[in-house]
This record gives sequence, structure tokens and C-alpha cells, in this order.
Amino acid sequence: MPPIPRLSRRGLLRLSTGATLGALAAAPARAGYNIWTGEYAVSRAELQARVEPRFPLAFRYAQLFEVQVSNPRLGLNAAAGRAAITVDVAVRSPFAARPLPGLLTISSRFRYDATTRSVRLADPDADRIEFKGLAAGDAQQLQSIGQVVAQQALQDYPLHTFTPDELRMGSRVFEPGEIKVVADGITVKLD
Repeated sequence: MPPIPRLSRRGLLRLSTGATLGALAAAPARAGYNIWTGEYAVSRAELQARVEPRFPLAFRYAQLFEVQVSNPRLGLNAAAGRAAITVDVAVRSPFAARPLPGLLTISSRFRYDATTRSVRLADPDADRIEFKGLAAGDAQQLQSIGQVVAQQALQDYPLHTFTPDELRMGSRVFEPGEIKVVADGITVKLD
């Protein structure tokens, strides 16, 4: 059996640092406070995980349509400072033999609610609604369904709730402020 090589302290430090950095790089991004920027970051993956339990949803519209909404996919528009959530839509009516499938994209800004210590979606808008096999003019008439879905599904929906520990460092207590949309999540300025 060959002898086990001995590593110096420097060799062990390099090995452990490399392993630690490798593990950090492989780990998924998590929400957390950055002491250098004074911001709390929440990743897109965490926001997506908070949106998913809200769906599937079912609505009745104008007593004629049954609307089913499912499969949310969260996107972020940093330039506009908004979330963009695309969902699958199926509309059933007594005038159609089968459900009409489509896609709905809802955009929303973010706001902080101090009472619940949460970042919430605010002012959702139905930006785009498309139905397969339906002319653009007919799909436009169904735009109001998209707006109702946007309001009922996402208005004031919480995406991150701060724990008291997340807003405290030592004896200092922070108050969330400006929310920015970044490439892969949001940041909340803590003042």
C-alpha cells in the first residue's frame, strides 16, 4: 500500500478553499443580505417557487365563460422594473365544443407592505393574451378576461415575507425601501 501524501497547511487551505468555492458555485442562489451593498436579494428561482402554489386557478367570467389558469412561468423585466408571469389559459364556453387553449402574460410591479413585512405584486396588467386557432380580433375581445384573471390571481400576492431576523443585524433594525428588478431576481434596499 503506497503511503498517503501529507499536505502542508497551505495545501490544505487551498484544497478546502477550492472545495468550498466549488460547493458555493454549485449551490442554488438564496435570498440574503449583502452587507457591502445594503441590499437584500431574492433570486428568480425563489420568486418562481412562491408564484407556483397560487396556481392552478379557475374563474367564471360573465356567467358564460369558465377560465382555467395554470403553469406559471416567471420572467423579470429589469428595464421596466416589473415581473412578467406567463400562464397557460383554457377558456370554456357553451358556444364552443372544446376548451380554447391560450397563453396570458401578466406584468406587475413590486411593492413593500410594512404591515406584513412582505414584498408583493401590485397593479398587475394583462399585457398579452393569445389563443391558438383564434383570429387576432377575436382574441382581442377576450382581453378583458385576461385583465380579470390578472387582478384576481396576482393583485397583492406576496412573493417574499421578511422574518424579524432578516431585518436585524446585531442591535440594528432595517426598514425595506426601494425594490429593484435585476437580471436574476430582485433586490430590496435596507435602510
